Amino acid sequence: MKNKMSAQGGSTSGGNDKVKTLQELTDKLLELMSTKAKAEVLYDEENQNFVVNIDAGDETGLLIGKKGETLLSIQTVLSVLLKQKTGEWNRVVANVGDYREKEESYLKDLAASTAQRAIETKEPQNLYNLKAWQRRVVHMALAENKDIVTESQGEGDDRFLVIKVK
Repeated sequence: MKNKMSAQGGSTSGGNDKVKTLQELTDKLLELMSTKAKAEVLYDEENQNFVVNIDAGDETGLLIGKKGETLLSIQTVLSVLLKQKTGEWNRVVANVGDYREKEESYLKDLAASTAQRAIETKEPQNLYNLKAWQRRVVHMALAENKDIVTESQGEGDDRFLVIKVK
């Protein structure tokens, strides 16, 4: 099922202006990066965030970077720039090609198999080396599983996810 997305920035007044502002910021950032990539900015009403879909063609790998680091940096820069322009924080999700969809699918499969292992062994299962957004995907994927509870533990780079039986 597809999320409801529009070129409007939600129900708040000036929401459409935010989409336009973020589009301009994205275009300028990609220009400053000397890429030929083109972007489309939409507002995802279901998740209440702005989605920046970048079509990078031959430069897809360059904009994703190692383990998605460059893509995450682009997303962070756009979030900060939008905050500076509008005066309020808005969640911005950047996607190059179908990187996010593939990564989310992998994480959901990982969550399901790890949850199954926790149920079978009755032992907590830890998932390490996940970024905050990846931990969120796993939390959300298992949120409706009544047999499992998830929690993040640790601080900073040492933060990890624990999946255990209720």
